Amino acid sequence: MSKIKDAFTKGKAFIPFISAGDHGIENTERYIRIMVKAGADMVEIGIPFSDPTAEGPVIQEASTRALSTGVKIHDIFDMVRRLRTGDDAVTVPLVFMTYLNPIYVFGREKFFTLCEEVGISGVIVPDMPFEEKGELGTIAHKHGVEVVSLIAPTSENRIEMIAKEAEGFVYCVSSLGVTGMRSEIKTDIKSIVETIRKYTDIPVAVGFGISKPEQAEAMARVSDGAIVGSAIVKIVAEHGKNADQALFDYVQSMKQAVLKAGA
Repeated sequence: MSKIKDAFTKGKAFIPFISAGDHGIENTERYIRIMVKAGADMVEIGIPFSDPTAEGPVIQEASTRALSTGVKIHDIFDMVRRLRTGDDAVTVPLVFMTYLNPIYVFGREKFFTLCEEVGISGVIVPDMPFEEKGELGTIAHKHGVEVVSLIAPTSENRIEMIAKEAEGFVYCVSSLGVTGMRSEIKTDIKSIVETIRKYTDIPVAVGFGISKPEQAEAMARVSDGAIVGSAIVKIVAEHGKNADQALFDYVQSMKQAVLKAGA
């Protein structure tokens, strides 16, 4: 099964995020396939949670919509299993974005056993302090799952510590605060990425606040790729079960922008 590093083997990577179960799990499954066809190099699949502390209103509302459909973690694993099988199997890395609570309530061993079974390459856990990564990481590694580290603009004195232990890719947070679309990104991402690269040679992708092709290009120019969440979730919110073409067009335009950055 593909590993996270595979997403970065063809140049700059575009990584979309989608909330699982928003407007129904069958639509999520179809949308992931569409985004991969449009050029997504890896997909972050959000496990809906009632208290998503790192998320802005767009993704919070998507979590609420998804939970209102009755979607459960088992349903999300079943969806990934379907994505990974058949003639049109999705082969790019798939990672879960989730919080500690759903993993612990579900059961850590059971969670990572299923991740291995269905082909989840990694997990991103925004509310897990770096100092507590070990206890989750030990179980994840046993099942071949990488725990992705986030480095924020406030992490300057912690960058060395986090980067040296990072695996898969480093998720560089472009802005202070929660996820969401921003008209401009003022953080000096270039210097943060340069600092990260002093301590690790794994890829660095930038997320939080990116929504336009020019932003994706600018972020990919100084890193290895761009991550987009709220703008994708907003398309699903606006179009519901009819977002196929809008999603394809958007992802294709963003992928072209990151490729331009690497040209």
